[in-house]
Amino acid sequence: MKAVLFHQHGGTEVLKFTDYPTPSLQEAHALVKLHAAALNRMDIFVRKGWPGLKLEYPHILGADGAGEIAALADGVTGWKIGDRVVINANLGCGSCEFCLNKQDNMCRNWHLLGETIRGTYAEYISIPTRQLYRLPDDISYQTAAAAGLVFQTAWHSLIIRGHLKSDETVLIIGASGGVCTASIQIAKYIGAKTIVVGSTPEKLALAESLGADVLILRSRDEDWTKTVFNYTNKHGVDVVVDNVGTTFPQSFRALMKGGRLLTVGNTAGPKFEIDNRLIFGKHLTIIGSTMGTLADFSEVMDLITSHHLVPAIGKIYPLADASEAHAHLESGQNLGKVILSILD
Repeated sequence: MKAVLFHQHGGTEVLKFTDYPTPSLQEAHALVKLHAAALNRMDIFVRKGWPGLKLEYPHILGADGAGEIAALADGVTGWKIGDRVVINANLGCGSCEFCLNKQDNMCRNWHLLGETIRGTYAEYISIPTRQLYRLPDDISYQTAAAAGLVFQTAWHSLIIRGHLKSDETVLIIGASGGVCTASIQIAKYIGAKTIVVGSTPEKLALAESLGADVLILRSRDEDWTKTVFNYTNKHGVDVVVDNVGTTFPQSFRALMKGGRLLTVGNTAGPKFEIDNRLIFGKHLTIIGSTMGTLADFSEVMDLITSHHLVPAIGKIYPLADASEAHAHLESGQNLGKVILSILD
């Protein structure tokens, strides 16, 4: 099969489009013939590497993928060759106490597809059938791949962990990334008001098209907490979605007393300083989470396939141009998800 892989960490030049052995089927697995994959910021972080990250080389990136079942392991029931599927990249072991308690995203032997094990930048992947969701004919592989990781991540953070309610206001830091665009749609779906801080007019236009109520252009309004307070009659917002990290100080100030800050990542870096007085003085709660459970994935994909939620797709590249796709995502100019087309 064809795949994009790398043998060492580095820039986009380490990504190689080449032949690689098609994976063999394991027990309770399906071999999926991939038609589309989607990029995530995680792909860039893994390509560049970090201290302590241990990979089996060559490594294949990619968490998101959608395609059709090409083969099934002996004894697998409920699936057939040719079924259209999207992959859940959140891999629990299925046997630890967390998995047995349906908290598989907290698994003791947890893996994220494309991060610690080989992923979806390839024509085929072998995956446990419990990680598959059946796609109807009217949902494209590109749409499904764009939705998988970011919508379950945003759903678990906003709804399951954050308990966002319809009468609340949520501030979202970022206007065009996958989790941010998913968060806008999920917040609007349940009836919450949304304020979005973005870096360019184009990104804010995307956020507005997804239902954002209030748009703040960061380059024109560096102290955007004042705008937030004016909109909320100086009460502050109930919830902030902040996956940047270095913006935590502003997010704390924008929150009302008793507010919640939700985070699933740190795109600007893992280490930064915060003023703890804002946390205890305003009775704030910081809530972190990673990905979502199998149940979360099924629930949010039901909303995708029923067209209640629609992932924002930016550019589509052929698999062979994965390096160019990485460069585009890394530039910060993407408007929606970046997709790799594997098979038309």
